[in-house]
Amino acid sequence: MRRIACREFGPPDRLVLEEVPDPGPGPGQVVVGVRAVGVSFVDGLMVSGAYQLKPRLPFTPGLVAAGEVLDVGEGVSSVARGSRVVSSSFDLGGYATHRVLPSDAVVPLPDAVSFEVAATAVESYATVLFALTTRAAVRPGEWVLVLGAGGGIGLAAVDVARSLGARVIAAASSQAKRAAAMNAGAQVAVDYQTEDLKARVREVTGAGADLVIDPVGGEAAEPALRSLRGLGRYLVVGFAGGTIPRLPLNRVLLENRAIIGVDWGAWSRQDPAGNTELVARLLDAVAAGSLHPVAPVTYPLERAADALNELAGRRVTGKLALLP
Repeated sequence: MRRIACREFGPPDRLVLEEVPDPGPGPGQVVVGVRAVGVSFVDGLMVSGAYQLKPRLPFTPGLVAAGEVLDVGEGVSSVARGSRVVSSSFDLGGYATHRVLPSDAVVPLPDAVSFEVAATAVESYATVLFALTTRAAVRPGEWVLVLGAGGGIGLAAVDVARSLGARVIAAASSQAKRAAAMNAGAQVAVDYQTEDLKARVREVTGAGADLVIDPVGGEAAEPALRSLRGLGRYLVVGFAGGTIPRLPLNRVLLENRAIIGVDWGAWSRQDPAGNTELVARLLDAVAAGSLHPVAPVTYPLERAADALNELAGRRVTGKLALLP
């Protein structure tokens, strides 16, 4: 098998492509022939050593992979050889041609969903579905402000919020990203680099947004918080902008607002059965056409560093995938 190895923390250019023996399954495990693996912002943080959880070196990056079951271990009856599956666990090892996983960490992949879409949609869409149905249930008709609306999490947030009956204001830094968010179902697009975000949101909504989804952090966080109406909810998803904001908590207190953390990866480990159900529900919605993840830009496995550099440079609209 071929795999990408991170043997020292640093820029993606230090990653190496290795050839190692093909793995076999242990009891309760399956071997998946990886057809596509998602490339995420978290991957780049892990490779650089900047993520909140540092993997033990050496490791193979990559969280969500889709492919076909090549072999099953003793005691596995839930999945058969040849089955199309996607991984549902927040574990490393996806940047490879083969991946060994516990049988309960793979979910059947409907025929209507491609390997590429599954590998890139699960992490972002599961995060947003968890956010909007478990952490802060969005109600039909509510106004949702999405920061970083042209990125992977942002586009998923627009799509999921729309599917739940919410109205979406998409904030993004380029015309191409704002156009992508509008195509995904946003009612309004805002350039938060040139427009007054709080004023624009208040102009559109009247009283303010009901909910903010923030995967970016940085300078847009405070005006987004101030754009919330009373009893509004601010969902902290990540810090793709590179800076963890310092928010004025008096603005939370005075308007009875709530700040809510969203860590799908941690929850998926705490409640694997609940996560498997959520991922299966997500894939069924994609297959049925009620959710519309975009097809990703794809790279061969050996260009993993290029893909991570493009993502880190914020030159990507939508999602990226490697095709091992």
